[in-house]
Amino acid sequence: MALVNTKEMFKKAYDGGYAVGAFNVNNMEIVQGITEACMEQKSPVILQVSKGARSYANHTYLIKLVEAAVQECPEIPIALHLDHGDSFELCKSCIDGGFTSVMIDASSKPFEENIALTRKVVEYAHDHGVVVEAELGTLAGIEDEVNVSEEESSYTQASDVQEFVERTGCDSLAIAIGTSHGAFKFKPGTDPKLRFDILEDVASRLPGFPIVLHGSSSVPQEFVKMVNDFGGNMPGAIGIPEEQLRRAAQMAVCKINIDSDIRLAMTGNIRKYFAEHPDHFDPRQYLKPARQAVKDMVAHKIVNVLGSNNKI
Repeated sequence: MALVNTKEMFKKAYDGGYAVGAFNVNNMEIVQGITEACMEQKSPVILQVSKGARSYANHTYLIKLVEAAVQECPEIPIALHLDHGDSFELCKSCIDGGFTSVMIDASSKPFEENIALTRKVVEYAHDHGVVVEAELGTLAGIEDEVNVSEEESSYTQASDVQEFVERTGCDSLAIAIGTSHGAFKFKPGTDPKLRFDILEDVASRLPGFPIVLHGSSSVPQEFVKMVNDFGGNMPGAIGIPEEQLRRAAQMAVCKINIDSDIRLAMTGNIRKYFAEHPDHFDPRQYLKPARQAVKDMVAHKIVNVLGSNNKI
C-alpha cells in the first residue's frame, strides 16, 4: 500500500467513533516502534514530521524511513503529515517532497491573516492531491518550534469555525479545548478537564467535519517516575487523562496527536538501561528496549485511547 492522505481515514474514524493516532517521528526506532504496533493492532496511523524533525534528521532521511515502514507494513494505511507548518514555503516544500498531508498553523495570527495564509496553502495542496489541517485557537506549552505561554493561549471560539472552514477550504481543524504542548501541561494537584462544551458546539456547527487535538499526551506517571528514579529531573509533569481523550475520540475528534508519551517512554528506558548496564556503549543495546517501549506505548494508546484497533 502506498502512502495515503487522511481524507478516507477521517471519514471512517468519524463514522466509527474513534480517532487516528498522529505520532511525531525523528529516527528509525520511533518509526519502527509505531508502525509495528499499528500493524499488530490493525490500526491506521499518521506519521508526523515537525519543522524541528526536518532540521534534525533531514527531509530525505525521514522520507526514506517512512517509505521503509510502508514497505514493511503494507496492510496498514499510513499518512505522512507535516506538523505545525509555520509558513507557505515550508508547506510547499513538504508537499513537493512527498508528504500526503500538511498542517499550516497560523493560529497566532489575527483571524483574517490566518484565513489568508491557510487558503493559500490549501489551494496549492489541493492542486497536488494533498490535504490540509489548519488551527483555530492557541495551545499553551512547548514542543519543537512551538512555544506559547499560558497567557498567550486561547480557547477556540466556536462561533468562528464555520466561517473559517468555508473560507479556507481546509480538510480538518485543530481546536483548543484545554490540551497543551509538552509534558508539563498542568500544575501538580490540579484536576485537568477538557472543554467538551466547546467541542460539542464546534461539532454542531461542522457536522461530519474532522476535528484534531494537539498536545494530547497523557504523560504516564510510571515513565515520569522512571526518568526521575534514574537521574532525571521532571517534577510535576502531568498530562491529559486518557478517559477524556477516549471520550473526545468518540465524538468529532478524528486525529489525536501523541508525542511526549513516546519521548518519555524512550528516555525512561534508556536511563534505566544505562543505570543497570553502566559498561555498555553500543546504541543497539540501549535503543532496543527503547524501541520496544515505544511499541508498547503506541499499542496501549490504540486500544485504550484512540479505539482504532481492528479498523482496517
